[in-house]
Amino acid sequence: MSFSHFFPPQRTLMGPGPSDVSPQVLAALSKPTIGHLDPLFVGLMDEIKALLQYAFQTENKLTMAVSAPGSAGMETCFVNLVEPGDKVIVCINGVFGQRMLENVKRCGGEAVVVEQAWGRAVDPQHVEEALKANADAKFLAFVHAETSTGARSDAKTLCALAKQHGCLTIVDAVTSLGGVELRVDEWGIDAIYSGSQKCLSCVPGLSPVSFSDAAVEKIKARKTPVQSWFLDQSLVMAYWSGDGKRSYHHTAPVNSLYALHESLLLLKNETLEKAWARHQKQHEKLAEGLKELGLDFVVPEDERLPQLNNVYIPEGVDDAAVRKQLLEEYNLEIGAGLGAFAGKTWRIGLMGYAARSENVALCLAALKSVLK
Repeated sequence: MSFSHFFPPQRTLMGPGPSDVSPQVLAALSKPTIGHLDPLFVGLMDEIKALLQYAFQTENKLTMAVSAPGSAGMETCFVNLVEPGDKVIVCINGVFGQRMLENVKRCGGEAVVVEQAWGRAVDPQHVEEALKANADAKFLAFVHAETSTGARSDAKTLCALAKQHGCLTIVDAVTSLGGVELRVDEWGIDAIYSGSQKCLSCVPGLSPVSFSDAAVEKIKARKTPVQSWFLDQSLVMAYWSGDGKRSYHHTAPVNSLYALHESLLLLKNETLEKAWARHQKQHEKLAEGLKELGLDFVVPEDERLPQLNNVYIPEGVDDAAVRKQLLEEYNLEIGAGLGAFAGKTWRIGLMGYAARSENVALCLAALKSVLK
């Protein structure tokens, strides 16, 4: 076998992630590497923390980026909070709700499942019924933006219900952070995780997380050790939150954090409100064009994510062949259906830097040509 240097083509990424990365973020990635305990890098970590607090709309002291992708952010929240025997109400309306359930089981927790039809938001009434029937539940876990279906649940209402019943909340915001309204402190979210490669338009491999004071107290009061050494927040806190000198925990992905800092700075300069409005505006353009092509959305309009558009594949159309042609002829990537929607739908992403008029125009023109 012979080997050569790898030169990837310039793709337009309009799948469920990773999303297009802006030239500024890619340029930040190529800056000289410095040590992960270098005073200059420690200062950058403080800025990243402050920028993440802005993105999450929180003042939580324990706000940081886990040195691993969004799935590790999910695990970080569960392994730190859920102890053996803890009852957790888990809402499942797609693949990532199922992964929450898997995390609860592996932590030794007792799961109470609230099932919802795939492609629909979590029903607050069903959640309230589960909370009333399980007065000893300690957590409510749900996905804000279900990447497998394109459905957005009402996080504000669900968190309010959890508070009424004395539950802490664990929220998946992997696809929602930076793309739709999200207000951690105002909505009373206790533990939340996201991913760098979705609406933040950063490189894959980092997971922003944030824990409320109540969640931190729960971590500190644990009776059993956190089952993961690497993800144990009681150990990582001294690296991300140390006063002055930081304690060594692991070698942080320095260059990836340069990129995250740049992507968060771009978001801050645009402002969250304008970013949310941009995603909605481009979604409306895309939705209008998809409708003209005869493609129907899976999710009802009022529950739809603007940044993840899940549409049914027309009858008689070869799913894989269309996506292959889009990739080979247009350098355009759209996503296949996941879980129950595998082979039945396409997931078209409009995330972060990809949520631009030229991307919408390319996607619609390419689909029109290929489907013809």
